[in-house]
Amino acid sequence: MQPIDPKDRRIANIHDARFTPFVYPDGVALGDSVLQLDDSQPPGVGFHVYRMPPGMTTRGHRHNGHEQFLILEGELHESDGTILRAGDMVFYRDGTEHNSHTPTGCLLAVHIAGPETPVD
Repeated sequence: MQPIDPKDRRIANIHDARFTPFVYPDGVALGDSVLQLDDSQPPGVGFHVYRMPPGMTTRGHRHNGHEQFLILEGELHESDGTILRAGDMVFYRDGTEHNSHTPTGCLLAVHIAGPETPVD
């Protein structure tokens, strides 16, 4: 086996890496941020770590492709009243609509297949 070329590998530690503020396509930023090593995808698409500050609520959105996430830290309240906590793993089917709120802040490992569509 050949050694891995440094340009072919990126490593970041979620506890001390620099997260990038997430900015929606219309230019709005709500305070959330992402850590994403694959720069061939737009921020928040594909695999990434997503951080929400305490008190934040995401915009309502529809998934264009499946979404899966694992709550690493904190608590997340879904628009239907479901409360998710550290260790919960979630799957949303393509076309699902929801929004999320975190009273305490949370950190999630996420995979989203495609960009989301805003909904009211």
